[in-house]
Amino acid sequence: MSDFQELIKSFPKIREYVRDFFVYGFKTRNDFKERSPRTYDNQRRRLESWLGPYVRKDYTPGGANLSLAIDSNLLDTNPLFQVWKTKSFTDNDVVLHFLILDSLQDGKTFTAEEITDTLLSKYDALFDVQTVRRKCNTYAKEGLLQKQKTGKTVVFFLDNTLTHWLRINENIHDALAFYQMAGNFGIIANMLSEHLDTQNSTFHVKHSFFVHTLEDEILLELLQAMEKQFRIDVEIKSSKNESKKTTTCIPLQIFTSARSGRRFLCAYSDSRKRFTCYRLDTVKKVMPLERAENYGELLTKLVRNRPYLWGVSFQSQERRRLDTLAMTIWALEPTEDYIVDRLQREGRGGTVTKTAPNTYRYEIQVFDCNEMLPWIRTFIGRILSLECTAESVEKRFYDDLETMYHMYGIDENCADA
Repeated sequence: MSDFQELIKSFPKIREYVRDFFVYGFKTRNDFKERSPRTYDNQRRRLESWLGPYVRKDYTPGGANLSLAIDSNLLDTNPLFQVWKTKSFTDNDVVLHFLILDSLQDGKTFTAEEITDTLLSKYDALFDVQTVRRKCNTYAKEGLLQKQKTGKTVVFFLDNTLTHWLRINENIHDALAFYQMAGNFGIIANMLSEHLDTQNSTFHVKHSFFVHTLEDEILLELLQAMEKQFRIDVEIKSSKNESKKTTTCIPLQIFTSARSGRRFLCAYSDSRKRFTCYRLDTVKKVMPLERAENYGELLTKLVRNRPYLWGVSFQSQERRRLDTLAMTIWALEPTEDYIVDRLQREGRGGTVTKTAPNTYRYEIQVFDCNEMLPWIRTFIGRILSLECTAESVEKRFYDDLETMYHMYGIDENCADA
């Protein structure tokens, strides 16, 4: 039996566990049916080792619920960055890492053969040339080394310009502290801060979506595909039934919810012949294909369509291109003018018209009116009427009201009055 190892080889596997514990903390050991109990125990021990201060256990008749309790308002960094720093390695990986970087400190260029000879003569370390070449190519791909080709000769060198610049510019420390808390790929700023032996003592973020750092690897691959205007295959795992599918699409933009921080890939689906959005936390793998010749045309079309988006859905409930929703509300003038201001501020381009004293009509055209219902419900108690060309949306709204009346024992005639 192999001993338990805290370090991991595959990040996607641990990503699922961290997300389950962080978002679905009510799960017990028996709820992880896709994995064996031993696998669950190993992943649980890893999380307790990495994130010990934030692990909480609640005991129920069904077993212990493990969850992560993280209050972003109280922290100066994202604890989940620790998950990115746990990749396993061999003894040779460690030796080569330090010796190769040390041998290139002077900034001179060396071939893989010359680096191999230096390791033997300077450090008394014997390695195969192919092993050194593979390591150097890997580091060049990850940006740790620079790689140049002159004719048939490939040379490697270490560019310390950034490190030197970071050390002599102390003002950059605050910028790194801010970026690790506020931006995508905050792990980069966090690692640079650790390299400079500095900590964030300036910034705290009241509402920070820590868990979304787990998607940054996928996000990077998508942004690279967008930059090169590539068509891609994406492997999607359903958040509802755990099924997996692979779809071909052209990635165009990344949408981010200002409310939940959840990120979406907006792409053009080849099979559906329309725009569609995929939650980034359901994307498991990105596989670049060939360049999309119509990329610019699709991007222009997306820009034209975006004003008619309420959320991320491009499809009408009744399979029309656009649906129209109209809502009439009551707002007492002038003491409740803030209600009208809110309609104009949050209405995302909809028109607000005064139709009578204290009465206002809000109207908008969007692709999917169903996405509007959570916002519309916040006006309940002031809504005089609601009409929608998508009959299913209108029916759902009034059915929900009727259910609420029954739940609270309210007489509908009294409510109408």
